[in-house]
Amino acid sequence: MIKQFEFNHFQVNCYVICDEESRECAIVDPATVASYEDSMLSQFIESKGLSPTLILLTHAHIDHIAGLQQVCEHYSLPVTMHEDGAKLLRQSEIYGGIMGFAVDGEALEKIERKYINDNDILTIGQTKIEARFVPGHCPGSMCYVVEKERSVLTGDALFHFSVGRTDLPGGDHQLLIEKIRTRLLTLPDDYAVLPGHGIGSTIAKEKKYNEFLI
Repeated sequence: MIKQFEFNHFQVNCYVICDEESRECAIVDPATVASYEDSMLSQFIESKGLSPTLILLTHAHIDHIAGLQQVCEHYSLPVTMHEDGAKLLRQSEIYGGIMGFAVDGEALEKIERKYINDNDILTIGQTKIEARFVPGHCPGSMCYVVEKERSVLTGDALFHFSVGRTDLPGGDHQLLIEKIRTRLLTLPDDYAVLPGHGIGSTIAKEKKYNEFLI
């Protein structure tokens, strides 16, 4: 099971990937800002009897990590991410001030990190999560393939009939399109695309209708 939440004024999709046998789960992009958002996330986890064992980032833009400190502290877990995103974590307080997020940069710097790379396999119970490196939107951008759920969490790389913006520092449009084609569109057509913002899609629909990729 994959549960979707929408958090903060940037309407970020936060996901909880659940292994229903072990009740272990992974929290992807903890974007909570308000206390009621923290409660929504924690109450869902508690009501389902889940035990978080992974906190994953698709990327470290401020809107996707707004609740990272709180979630890591609450569950006593490190953040799992690509090392290329570390610079964005260091810059989070600056970008937060510009984009309306209150961020403690020093506290974020102290969070324990576990770095992963392309093709790494993570597990929650019997559920495997394959990390795929899809840079271009920003440095360190990762997507997560959950074969058991026939789904891929694409962060801000691939959206419903669109792709991530590349005009921010570290963006590279040509690289993004190349990586989407070789690392995402090679998945089976029936895979659900679960993006970092907005509604979902499928690999088949993106191949056929996404004008950025045709």
